[in-house]
Amino acid sequence: MTDMTATLRILEPHPGVFAYYDGRIEGRRLYDPGPNWLDDGAYGLGIASYAIVDAGEALVYDTHISLAHAQAVRRHIEGLGAKSLRVVLSHWHDDHIAGNAVFADCEIIALKLTADALDAHREQLATSTPPISPLVMPNRLFETRLDLQVGGRRVELHHFDIHSADGNVLWLPDDGILLAGDTLEDTVTYISEAQNTATHIRELTRLATWPIESILPNHGDADRIATGGYEASLIDANRHYLKRLMDEVRQGQAAAIAPLKEFIAPELATGAVSFFEPCEAVHRKNIAALTAI
Repeated sequence: MTDMTATLRILEPHPGVFAYYDGRIEGRRLYDPGPNWLDDGAYGLGIASYAIVDAGEALVYDTHISLAHAQAVRRHIEGLGAKSLRVVLSHWHDDHIAGNAVFADCEIIALKLTADALDAHREQLATSTPPISPLVMPNRLFETRLDLQVGGRRVELHHFDIHSADGNVLWLPDDGILLAGDTLEDTVTYISEAQNTATHIRELTRLATWPIESILPNHGDADRIATGGYEASLIDANRHYLKRLMDEVRQGQAAAIAPLKEFIAPELATGAVSFFEPCEAVHRKNIAALTAI
């Protein structure tokens, strides 16, 4: 049987902030040779969940892509001496909540929007490949903002309608560190709610006003994450990509849209994002999603 966590890397981009990164390994699949969300949408593009650990307390940001990954995260946190564990969900998508059952005895915090979406998609999640069943639901909900304390660290949770209507970012105000979930991605954002793209662009503009020093996205380059994360320029890189894409589709030029590397050449030139070839397929799916509406 395949060791699901054989390629999991535990990184510490900032003191007491841990990233549990897996994927972006050419030619390797974890779950099945056939199409499935774990390999094609998460592992193939690379994914991290996070934890903040301080003074015997831990806050886990997303429960990863499998129960085995979640168990590895929990073992690591408890090995650091954390006795009090809480979980925060960034949004409802499968690759962020698949390990919830491992933390069923903990407080699981989420937006009310996330709980509603999980409930609405319960059957879809249970019959997906791989299935998420039983689905462990969040047990503490909030609407717009929630302030927490993890040991001596202040943590803020904020709602942003980016990528998914229930986007929930984790902000460390004393450090200027943003744990972004899927609100920001490298190489490009995945358009999952195409009808709301104009809202996502406006919300990215709002996020860009924050005094952000470092961004830790769930989908990105492992080396960038390991060395402290991305600069705030990642926000405008994602925003400019969406704006240009939407403008070209609206003008009826979808068929002529350039390949990804050419399309995001300005952002690549500044180093705001890095090119990862499999994201070309995401780019093509994004074009199709916007064209369909």
